[in-house]
Amino acid sequence: MSKYDEVATLIDDTEVLYEYYKEGEATEEEVDEHYSGAIEAIEDAEFRSTLNRPEDELGVILEVNAGAGGTEACDWAAMLLRMYKRYGERQGFKVSTLNLQDGDVAGIKSGEIEIQGDFAYGMLKGENGVHRLVRISPFNAQGKRMTSFASVFVHPRVDSSIEVEINPADLSWDTFRSSGAGGQHVNKTESAVRVRHLPSGIVVECQKERSQHMNREHALNMLKSRLYEAELEKQRAEKDKVESGKMKNEWGSQIRSYVLDDRWVKDLRTNFKLNNPDKVLDGEIDGFLKAFLMHHED
Repeated sequence: MSKYDEVATLIDDTEVLYEYYKEGEATEEEVDEHYSGAIEAIEDAEFRSTLNRPEDELGVILEVNAGAGGTEACDWAAMLLRMYKRYGERQGFKVSTLNLQDGDVAGIKSGEIEIQGDFAYGMLKGENGVHRLVRISPFNAQGKRMTSFASVFVHPRVDSSIEVEINPADLSWDTFRSSGAGGQHVNKTESAVRVRHLPSGIVVECQKERSQHMNREHALNMLKSRLYEAELEKQRAEKDKVESGKMKNEWGSQIRSYVLDDRWVKDLRTNFKLNNPDKVLDGEIDGFLKAFLMHHED
């Protein structure tokens, strides 16, 4: 059943139920429930109509980097990466970790995950930017209120439907040992790979697999995704020259604040706000994603 047919059926069912209600054969609560469901379906269809660009259908490679602030920032980066993993799992998407660089004490300095699922990139493309956390620090003996920052970069996951040409002569490869939790899980061979694209200066690492060959394949796909995103960014920059009123998604653009002790999370672009940060950090970010897309898409 198409989305249109699904919405039309819900509207028809609500109208029929209302007629039953007028005849005394249905309750007001039943009518309200069906009416709310129809409204929700209409809003969802309107929202999904914004995902109309070719790249929107693709999966996504999402990167989180800790900002300045040492352990606090590294812990915040790990919390954010978990939030996106949980979001992907809640959507029924396939989520896998591509690369992690652990923090010196806790959390991560950086991490990359791959989320495969229909319209994963379209849903998450608005997450580019700087995310700000305010909380009573668990790492500070005086229990001070601390502010931490982490940056998020979102790239469409290039698949066979997207052609990105890379000249092998433009690549510089390195290998190194994968990091791990210790014991038997530490890789004793140099299976992790790092590749630099010389013309653009883009560098990616992958230590997902124990096979160097498979990691090279993943790294190439990650590089293609970065190059494709760079081309999309050029196109967006050209569009921004015309539509200068729209906020650019670039490093340094703070997009959202998570204030744990006051119990709220607010997107600074759309003013969408929720008062349950625990649920947000557990992956319930649909409201923020939809608010951004409805606010910024033509």
